[in-house]
Amino acid sequence: MHPLLKSTVLIISALFPIVNPLGGAPLFLSMTRDYSEEDRKLLSTRIAINGFFLLIASYLTGTHILSFFGISIPVVQVGGGLVLASTGWAMLKQKSNEDETKEGVNRTVDRRDLFEKAFYPLTLPLTVGPGSISVAITLGANEPHTDHLILLSIIGAVIGSLVISASVYLCYAFADGLARALGSTAMSVIMRLSSFLLVCIGVQIIWNGVATLLKTIPGL
Repeated sequence: MHPLLKSTVLIISALFPIVNPLGGAPLFLSMTRDYSEEDRKLLSTRIAINGFFLLIASYLTGTHILSFFGISIPVVQVGGGLVLASTGWAMLKQKSNEDETKEGVNRTVDRRDLFEKAFYPLTLPLTVGPGSISVAITLGANEPHTDHLILLSIIGAVIGSLVISASVYLCYAFADGLARALGSTAMSVIMRLSSFLLVCIGVQIIWNGVATLLKTIPGL
């Protein structure tokens, strides 16, 4: 297989299941229920762009940044897993769609608040979380570093990240269409299940980091 194609396929196959834009769409819709369709699409664009640069930055410079601050990948997993689990827990305790609808829908959204929310929590950790970041850092650290191959690896990473970001935009921007097709009850069930899975994923990431850290203790 050509090195460029190999790098692209590796990025997509490794990161797409973790980013999981299809699974994140109900959560995105739940957190942007009061937004207009225009604001939701604008927000989806920002999330896709943020996610792209976050993945590329993790791939290219993640190991160097962690090394500079003396932080290991297991520590990133523990810290990021805590954030992910707490986000999922907060969403799990959210009021139902019907209750929130009674409190008011279609409120005016400040564009500055919209863009702030685009990065946290919608990009990090909901879309590109600690799992995606740690995998991207690992992939970047294990790519060949010869002059010819490293350029192909970088181009492959860019193409793969663009594909993932485009899928994030499509799934998030048209999440309301999915909601209309499924109905409010089904979307509420999906949202609760997705929130619970988000908590479980966070706990699993924490455990992966803790298990790795425990192995560094002499005698264990």
